[in-house]
Amino acid sequence: MVAPGIAEALIATAIGLFAAIPAVMAYNRLNQRVNKLELNYDNFMEEFTAILHRQAFTTSGKQ
Repeated sequence: MVAPGIAEALIATAIGLFAAIPAVMAYNRLNQRVNKLELNYDNFMEEFTAILHRQAFTTSGKQ
């Protein structure tokens, strides 16, 4: 009979989706946090570089 095989496949699919959906949600949340952290580090790098350049130019001008 075909019906028991189809039922087993549907149950396996449901179990797979039960595991996959929360995993995808967790991955997306983690990815969003990583992107936000990367943006924060990028902003810090730009600000820090600007400070270093300002100090280098003001220090070199005083000599």
